[in-house]
Amino acid sequence: MTRESTPLSLSPELLDAVRRIAGTERLLVAMDFDGTISPIVDRAGDARPLGRSAAAFAGLAKLPRTTTALISGRALASLRAVASPPDATLLIGSHGAEAWLGPGSVGLQLDDAQRTLLAEVREVLDGISREAPGTVLEDKPAGVVLHTRQAADDVAEDAVAAARSVLDGWPGVYLKDGKRVLETSVVHSSKGEAVEFLRQATGATAILFAGDDLTDEDAIASLRTGDVGVKVGLDFTQAEFRVEAPVHVAELLESLLRERRLEISRDTFHM
Repeated sequence: MTRESTPLSLSPELLDAVRRIAGTERLLVAMDFDGTISPIVDRAGDARPLGRSAAAFAGLAKLPRTTTALISGRALASLRAVASPPDATLLIGSHGAEAWLGPGSVGLQLDDAQRTLLAEVREVLDGISREAPGTVLEDKPAGVVLHTRQAADDVAEDAVAAARSVLDGWPGVYLKDGKRVLETSVVHSSKGEAVEFLRQATGATAILFAGDDLTDEDAIASLRTGDVGVKVGLDFTQAEFRVEAPVHVAELLESLLRERRLEISRDTFHM
């Protein structure tokens, strides 16, 4: 595909940024999953990447001097199950509490105090969920998530308020709001810290990150001059660029793949 056939739904400014970042020496393409590569669905286990996004992401993973990564609030096991990422893709789960950088990566280990605290948090949330129809709990290695997507709005709001009234201020318990979820964790982490960790681990000279949720703002805020941050959706963001929906993320990844291939082939020709 030539540049003349570049998708028109991406703004000219974003396309210019894609062309610029495609020329960086070591590129890190770090993407959120739910609501970004995959549309939001009612049941977390039903999420799957859009075919075009998956194909472009896999293409980027094969390019020289290019690293792909998924940075998700999901536990790593859940992320692998729904995303089916390319073998070379680095994975960050549980908002940064879990990391997989290849074979030999050490899994998350909680100490006795953290395990005890996690059990107490789960007991609190279980009691609240039992009284709130449509809410469900999701267990993660370092936390428990209260999902309210299938609950009535007033039930969801009351459940989250009840959880916060009990857990706010508990030493060692960290809370994060998301889209119809309340995340709890006994390990302090953020997607912003995850981006910085991956920057150092990969030696990236520039990063493209896209995400849709409140927790992705931490990652966007951590980006530096020369990086590209993209908000998916219409909510408030610190990102310089925005696309409306996951289908436009597919166009973004396809555009980046095309431009990165051109840059690499040009570099190879001039060697």
